[in-house]
Amino acid sequence: MKALAEQIGDIDGVEIYGRVVGVRGLMVEIAGPIHAMSVGARLNVETGIGRMIPCEVVGFSGGHALAMPFASLDGVRRGCRAVVSTAAGAVRPSESWLGRVVNALGEPIDGLGPLAPGPAPYSFRNSPPPAHARRRVGEPLDLGVRALNTFITCCRGQRMGIFAGSGVGKSVLLSMMARNVNADVSVIGLVGERGREVQEFLQDDLGPEGLARSVVVVSTSDEPALMRRQAAYLTLAIAEFFRDLQKDVLVLMDSVTRFAMAQREIGLSAGEPPTAKGYTPTVFTELPRLLERAGPGTDEGTITGIFTVLVDGDDHNEPVADAVRGILDGHIVMERAIAERGRYPAINILKSISRTMPKAADPAFLPVITRAKQVMATYADMEELIRLGAYRPGSSPDVDEAIGFNKPLETFLGQRKDESTTLAEGYQRLERILSGLETEN
Repeated sequence: MKALAEQIGDIDGVEIYGRVVGVRGLMVEIAGPIHAMSVGARLNVETGIGRMIPCEVVGFSGGHALAMPFASLDGVRRGCRAVVSTAAGAVRPSESWLGRVVNALGEPIDGLGPLAPGPAPYSFRNSPPPAHARRRVGEPLDLGVRALNTFITCCRGQRMGIFAGSGVGKSVLLSMMARNVNADVSVIGLVGERGREVQEFLQDDLGPEGLARSVVVVSTSDEPALMRRQAAYLTLAIAEFFRDLQKDVLVLMDSVTRFAMAQREIGLSAGEPPTAKGYTPTVFTELPRLLERAGPGTDEGTITGIFTVLVDGDDHNEPVADAVRGILDGHIVMERAIAERGRYPAINILKSISRTMPKAADPAFLPVITRAKQVMATYADMEELIRLGAYRPGSSPDVDEAIGFNKPLETFLGQRKDESTTLAEGYQRLERILSGLETEN
């Protein structure tokens, strides 16, 4: 009854509307009672072809409100009514959403019928929990990926970034974690994804087993900027619902860069000045507000966040990558050169870091992890000379040891997407390699 009463309260009692007076690009100018329109308010623009276009107020100019649409503006003309909606920008998720695929507005797009609404509304743009009331990160989380479990251990409630160029294997790495992670629920946000790849990701990469305990939010690259930004907000809102049920939630978002691009598009349309690489100031305001929503809650539930960052031109110091790296609790660097030589996932262990290490690692195996990294660092320093044949065996015992361990360590770091390795198995196998008991497999 409480949920029904809240939904009845969302129904507009009085219809307030303005009129469209201009359209510039994706920006709709609306005149009328702008005192009833606030930034973030929802409008429904009536068209001459019998459909309503939902919009959001993003600013004001003179005596007009500036709104951006959630759909194409076909059919909008001067004089169209823009009806103000008093309903808050919120969604009502429930546990029945598991196994479903929704769009950025929380509407089902998988053809499996309507979604049952939950009892309470969750705002699309919730504030993060207060810093002083949040719990600390929990125990190590088994992601099922050897390279991450052993060298870049992630804890429950931690936030990590996957930094890589296009085509290096970010989506496949996300799907491996979604299938194998030791978490209660996965919430996957595909922000600005290629439309062709959505079904491939759901059927081949995620699979029925992974989808059964996941909620997938999809906004493809052809959708308006407001929909792409909204997909990221909705992903975190659904995760917050499951966190409040005392569950351990894994959020996988691909990608934060496309969220930043959508916010840049919105900011430029609203008249914001461009700064670094054309990104507007609100991009760097919205990024921490989005990413800080992941993490431990004030109670038992946690949101572990894995966010991919598409680095422009493989430049890991471009503005969005630099800003995200400073916000998150660690970064996983994937390199094209590693992928080109056929080792997947193409993670560069020496350039990646988890800010919970070394405390997150099993103390009994910490010396093994440290020694393995030293061996890999030694090989990396001499790699060019070794490949050119300029290094003479016997010149350095450390380099000779690194050459001997290189092949088994490379095999250890590689993993098929249908393969899973637990935390304990990863530590034990790494110990066997460094003890000389495992040389090929």
